[in-house]
Amino acid sequence: MVNKVYHSLVVCVASAVTLVACSSQSDGGVSQASGSGNSDAGLQHDSAVLGPGEVDPDVACKKMDIVFVVDNSRSMQEEQTNLAANFPKFLSVLNKFTSRNGEPIDYRIAVTTTGVDVNVTEVISGSIQPTENQKGDNGKFRTSAGMTRPWLERGDANVSSTFGTIAAVGLSGPSLEMPLEGSRRALGDRLQDTNTGFVREDALLGLVYLTDEDDCSTSALSVTQADGLDCTQFAEPTTTYTKFFDTLKKGRGRWATAVIAGQTKCTSTFGSAVEAKRLKTFVSEVGSSAVFNSICDGDLSGALEKALNTFDAACKTFAAPR
Repeated sequence: MVNKVYHSLVVCVASAVTLVACSSQSDGGVSQASGSGNSDAGLQHDSAVLGPGEVDPDVACKKMDIVFVVDNSRSMQEEQTNLAANFPKFLSVLNKFTSRNGEPIDYRIAVTTTGVDVNVTEVISGSIQPTENQKGDNGKFRTSAGMTRPWLERGDANVSSTFGTIAAVGLSGPSLEMPLEGSRRALGDRLQDTNTGFVREDALLGLVYLTDEDDCSTSALSVTQADGLDCTQFAEPTTTYTKFFDTLKKGRGRWATAVIAGQTKCTSTFGSAVEAKRLKTFVSEVGSSAVFNSICDGDLSGALEKALNTFDAACKTFAAPR
C-alpha cells in the first residue's frame, strides 16, 4: 500500500496537468506546465499589473529550505525509525519538483530536535520536587560524519542515508518537548552561529514537526509545573511563533508547515500520543499553508506525502516579500 501511494504521487508530480511544483498560476492564458518550452518573452513581469491569483514570475518559487523538528524524548524510537525509512520516498518526490521554468527545485534539508534547555520544578500534591535541569539542542542543526555543512542539499552524495543518520536523534532529550521554540531558535538565535547561512530570502521555508506530545514552548529559563497539569500555564502563545516566522520570511505567503502529532489522545503500533492541542492551534493560525496529520495513523508515508503537497501548493503561490 505504501508503494502504491508514493507511486501515485510520483506520477502526479511528473504530470504537467495535475501537479507542477512551483509553476505560475496565470489567468491570462499563459501555460502553467513546467518545462513546456514556452518562452517568457512578452510576459509582463511588473507585479503592479498582475491579475487576481497571478504570481509574479520574478518572485516565483525556485528554492525550498526544509527543517525537520524531531522529538528526541524516550518514547520516540519507532517514529524516528519510520521517518528514516520513508525519507527516500519523500526525497524521490522532492527531486521531481520543478520551478516555473522547468528547473529542478534547489532545496536544503536540516534536522533539529524538540529539546530546549530549561529548569523544571514539579509540584506534586503541594510538595515541591527537586528541580530538573533539562538540556537540549536549542535549535542546533544535527550533523554526521562527512557533512561539510549543517544541512543537506540537492546534489549531495548519499542524501537519504545521511538524513537517516541525522534523523536518528536519540531518546535522551528533555521530557518537556518544545517543537515550536526549537524551530524558532534554529532559525533565530542559531542563525548567528551554528546554523548560519541556512535561510535564503528567496526560498520557501517548510517546517515539519514530528512528536507524540503537545508543544510546551517557552523562552523562560525556569518553569514550574503543578500536579502534572499541561504546560499552558507557562507556555508562550502560539501566535509568538507564527509572528516570528512571518517576520523571518517577510510574509505569511513565504513559509509553510506540516505537523505530525496526536490529533486526539491515541494509541498505535508506535505507542501512545497525547492530543497536541497547541500544535493544532498553530496549524489553524497558519491557515492554508499548514497541514496536521495524526502520528497514530501508523506508517508516516501518508503524512510526509501531505507535507510535500502542502509545500508544493505554497510554492505555487509564493508571494513577494512585504
